[in-house]
Amino acid sequence: MAKKYIVDLSEDEVAQLQSIIKKGKHKARTITRANILLMAAEGETDQAIADTVRVHTATVQRIREKFVIGGLDFALKDEAHPPKPTKLDEKQEAFLIATACSNPPEGRVRWTMQLLADHLVNLGVIDSISDETIRQTLKKTKLNRG
Repeated sequence: MAKKYIVDLSEDEVAQLQSIIKKGKHKARTITRANILLMAAEGETDQAIADTVRVHTATVQRIREKFVIGGLDFALKDEAHPPKPTKLDEKQEAFLIATACSNPPEGRVRWTMQLLADHLVNLGVIDSISDETIRQTLKKTKLNRG
């Protein structure tokens, strides 16, 4: 089967890729992608490239495609990931902070992250939340619980 995306590198691109590999100051993914492109330009098969750099053949095909479509920088760089939606809205966050600043339940010396999470769920402020989300939210607001 004929390859749909043929990697044809200029001398400058080859030099740039070899520089990336030799310096070793780039991300491991970038170095792997540089190796894939160099081997693809030398005419290696996708399976041989995948075996050599220890990736799946689909990865080799995807890097070839990215190079042909968008050029060298597009093939080497990672795409930005979309931001994750926040678990708590502004009102829920304000309630959490107010609760964390209030007196702890009877029999407790202070609020723990798990205690705050359970309290928010028991009051019906939110359906479910982890103690780690509580910790991150309080840290973001620079609330000192110590």
